[in-house]
Amino acid sequence: MESERGQTTDGGEQSPLVERRSELSVFLLLAVIIWPIISVALIGGYGFLVWMWQIVFGPPGPPG
Repeated sequence: MESERGQTTDGGEQSPLVERRSELSVFLLLAVIIWPIISVALIGGYGFLVWMWQIVFGPPGPPG
């Protein structure tokens, strides 16, 4: 017997179409939503770290 999401109730495998659709939706979630958020967070975090470093230790260059 197959449930609405394509998983069988007796522990069997999903049909290839349902499995492919599930993999595609997970890929799109990762590629369109999660990775861009992680990228912006990492770049923003690095920028914040450099900014704080320069506030504490001064900007780079020869001493004035």
